[in-house]
Amino acid sequence: MIAKPMLKVAASWLAIAAFTACANTATMDGGASAQGATTPEAAQAYVEAAEAELAERSQYEARIAWVYNTYINFDTEWLLQRSDAEATEARVRLASGAGRFANTELPADIRRKIDLLRLSLVLPAPQTEGAAAQLSEITTRLASRYSTGRIDYQGRQVALDELETLMGTERNAARLEEIWTEWHQVAAPMRDDYTRMVEIANQGARDLGFDNVGQMWLSNYDMPAADMEREVERLWGQLQPFYEQLHCHVRTRLSATYGEAIQPRDGPIRADLLGNMWAQDWSTLMPIMRPRGARATYDTTSLLTRANYDAVRMTRTAEGFYTSLGLAPLPETFWERSMLTRPRDRDVVCHASAWDLDSREDLRVKQCIQINAEHFQTIHHELGHNYYQRAYMDQPYLYQNGAHDGFHEAIGDFIALNITPEYLVEIGLLRRGQIPPASADTSLLMEQALNKIAFLPFALTMDQWRWQVFDGRITPDRYNAAWWELRERYQGITPPNTRTEEHFDPGAKYHIANNVPYLRYFLSYVLQFQFYEAACQQAGWEGPLHRCTVYGNREVGERFNQMMEMGASRPWPDALEAFTGTRQMDGGAMARYFQPLMAYLEEQNEGQDCGWD
Repeated sequence: MIAKPMLKVAASWLAIAAFTACANTATMDGGASAQGATTPEAAQAYVEAAEAELAERSQYEARIAWVYNTYINFDTEWLLQRSDAEATEARVRLASGAGRFANTELPADIRRKIDLLRLSLVLPAPQTEGAAAQLSEITTRLASRYSTGRIDYQGRQVALDELETLMGTERNAARLEEIWTEWHQVAAPMRDDYTRMVEIANQGARDLGFDNVGQMWLSNYDMPAADMEREVERLWGQLQPFYEQLHCHVRTRLSATYGEAIQPRDGPIRADLLGNMWAQDWSTLMPIMRPRGARATYDTTSLLTRANYDAVRMTRTAEGFYTSLGLAPLPETFWERSMLTRPRDRDVVCHASAWDLDSREDLRVKQCIQINAEHFQTIHHELGHNYYQRAYMDQPYLYQNGAHDGFHEAIGDFIALNITPEYLVEIGLLRRGQIPPASADTSLLMEQALNKIAFLPFALTMDQWRWQVFDGRITPDRYNAAWWELRERYQGITPPNTRTEEHFDPGAKYHIANNVPYLRYFLSYVLQFQFYEAACQQAGWEGPLHRCTVYGNREVGERFNQMMEMGASRPWPDALEAFTGTRQMDGGAMARYFQPLMAYLEEQNEGQDCGWD
């Protein structure tokens, strides 16, 4: 996850995103607003003044957010609320001022910057006195409730990062239900705050000329909101058959493991049995999903443990992938200032994120790294954000961002796809004689599918729910019911026990509690396979796509960096074309990657009643 000033479109959450305090309006308008001028010259002056203000203030706001994230207490919450309120007021002012030029014919560069200013807010506040402060107070309270959440489990207080590990290793259904239920109870008190937040932010969106916040979010992809929503459904249509076959096979194995009384052989899957608190990543089920008769390949977690990896070594290894492509090492300040493990003496936000605090070289990662395969992939992913941030740092301030927010997430995931057996040999974690034979490819693909394919409908559900909350199709009296209706429709899962409107299960997920738009992750899962396939073609890879690694290929690295250097200066199809040669997001690369597994799943599911209606 990226953490950036809010004006930059890939910003991850409201508190981190705060970036500027109120400034003198006459100065901000470059002298133009007093006359109400809407000429191209006035627009250019407005943009120049906006960029100067934002560049000057962003570092201050980012450092407050960093201190809060790494040291949560009453005082840091107070600081964050204040900076958040100032930031929101300033951003609403900037966006409203940019709206004056919505119908002015402008040069392409100025038009793009004006539109970025208009569309950059995550949660806008109305321009009424006190609205920004109230919104900031609510969003900070939601974020803190999530990040400081603990549950009582087996006689001790347990935090979420440990609970996530337990969900992946525990196989007792009763204990899984207990962990799942207790964590979701942490979110129940969020409902009233969330309801009020929606009211305030929707009014702010209307003041800026949008119907609601959801429409604002969807308008941020160089196309009309309705077209983007259709584009998402098109991409899901390409990949839905893969998910349905995976769901069918996983359900069969879970039923065999737990018995039909706990998991029937038809219908939805019980959410807490899938090895992840939110049923978004099923890869911890690999021990029961390994194809029958297939020998075990290797366990990356065991390899890391036996090699005595710690958090710093995992991070150094991930950095080594990027430098092998010809990119520069991270600055020494990265190692001095990053938070790579959970401190023992205070509450922090453990959710992994990458930071650029000064739009230059103050790059950092905040992650409570555990020595396992998932976190090994995660740190490769997070450094992708940092290298992207560094690549576009010479762009004008408003262009210091990803081509769209999905690009920022896809960069690191593309690199993580290269964590293949060949890469593990290159870095000394695996001996060449331990590389699994071709007969083990189904196992390798199964593990990837339990992560990548399983995630897609979850990602859709997250923002489908919020789009419908923001536009009024889902009302507060149906928040929880609608959440589970959508999760059953897209994911085919069901909760382990009865859920009512006394619960607020959406808030048990970080990105809901912290107001991070989630469509970026769905798009990133499509894009990362496009990047990966294109890179492997550039490298001249001739074997199965899923075994490719471009580790050490500087030609790929040069072209990769050229795309990253563009930042948000061009519409995203231009950036996509620069690296892949195509201008359309396409699930075809992901489908080709998993095609050998699809044939296996269809064979295994023959005669099964797949689906869950």
